[in-house]
Amino acid sequence: MSTLILRASGPMQSWAVNSRYSTRESGREPSKSGIVGLLAAALGRSREEDVTDLVALTIGTRTDQPGRLLVDYHTAKARGDKHSTLSWRHYLSDAAFSIAISGESGLIETLAEAVVAPRFPLYLGRRACPVPVDFVGGVYDENDVETVLRDFDIAPWLATEWYRKEAQKYLYLPLSRDARPGEEGEIVRDVPRSFSPSDRNYDSRKVVRCEPVRVDNPDGVEIDDPFFTLVKES
Repeated sequence: MSTLILRASGPMQSWAVNSRYSTRESGREPSKSGIVGLLAAALGRSREEDVTDLVALTIGTRTDQPGRLLVDYHTAKARGDKHSTLSWRHYLSDAAFSIAISGESGLIETLAEAVVAPRFPLYLGRRACPVPVDFVGGVYDENDVETVLRDFDIAPWLATEWYRKEAQKYLYLPLSRDARPGEEGEIVRDVPRSFSPSDRNYDSRKVVRCEPVRVDNPDGVEIDDPFFTLVKES
């Protein structure tokens, strides 16, 4: 077993979980359907092909920079149509996530090579959001995604320079992962059964919100928090 690290950072990304009709929402972190779809595209699989082996992979994410919500008012009109189709598309602007994907070593090596030289274009949840040039963070002989994401030597903090300067001296980075067998967690419906346009449907999984990862930020600022000051002085 081994683990592949991906660095999901960029001007915009969008990870839909409950997107239908005219409002296309984005979750606050990469979805399993988005990651599985990206890996399937890297391997050159069509939307009709089976993704059972990719769904079985264990996935964890660490939010290195939360970003800001951006809503795009979108219009589209086909030639000959009388009216435009309107939609509101949500994006995460300037967000950064470290993604750990664990599985059988042979498959992980194949995926790492495919992501470096993908058969189809790769994007961070939506076609308008291409992956960064340093997307692949390496493959490691460790099968626990939480352990990998807590190690900054393996998965360095991806925050940008401007964000570090505006943030406080230390932060706690949210970390989530697939639940282990018998473990309880938040139910999230983002496991793809099929990407086929004629039979697109999803299953649920349990996601564990782990204890956040503390990171020291020497470039940060002291935050004047009157409540915390009062607590220290009491």
